[in-house]
Amino acid sequence: MRPLRPVTVAFCPQTPLLLPTVAGAPGYALSVLRAAVLGAVQTLLADEPEVVVVVGDGAGGVRFGPGDAGDLRGFGVDLEVPFAGWARPGGRRVPLPHLVGAWLLENAGHTGVRLGVGPDDLASALADVPGPVGVLAMGDGSARRGGKAPGALDPAAAPFDAAVAAALAAGDPAALAALDPAVGERLLAAGVPVWRAVGAALAGQAPRAQLRHDDAPFGVAYPVATWQVR
Repeated sequence: MRPLRPVTVAFCPQTPLLLPTVAGAPGYALSVLRAAVLGAVQTLLADEPEVVVVVGDGAGGVRFGPGDAGDLRGFGVDLEVPFAGWARPGGRRVPLPHLVGAWLLENAGHTGVRLGVGPDDLASALADVPGPVGVLAMGDGSARRGGKAPGALDPAAAPFDAAVAAALAAGDPAALAALDPAVGERLLAAGVPVWRAVGAALAGQAPRAQLRHDDAPFGVAYPVATWQVR
């Protein structure tokens, strides 16, 4: 089965640690993560998508665009990030995954059209784009990987993250679509709804895949990968 249009997906974490304003001068692990994410976003943009669809959890059926914005005050940082271009008074507030995604696109020099959606709206959003499309899929792996993790250590976390990494490395949409949402919720894996949606949207395709990062330096798994479907 061939796609209706070229699709490039960059799978990136939603952690605000990617923003220097939040984390400051990075150590080695964070520098490696940031470099992997930047490479993934650059690959996404190099394919010249007509629209970049930022998909993340928490949208609640809303689509985000110009004028909408989010902020990082909940992380102790007085920073507002427009989703696309500018923030207007009364604009909708974007969730963390879309905020971080918008910052990544700005940091990479993206000036084109972008659209923010939730996992349940991804398939519809892709159908609305007639030309080449980019998908910035925002989400973390399990947050139960050790003493520094937000959640208590769970022995099932590492095998779960390894299965996600294997699916991303293999370009296996079916494996992503089959991820168990209940297990993902128990392991505090915020990316599961997004990964399932991407897998379902690309069912039957065979993406050219590259796994760029597979580590949990702060007790949270941060997989980074790119898929290209032609």
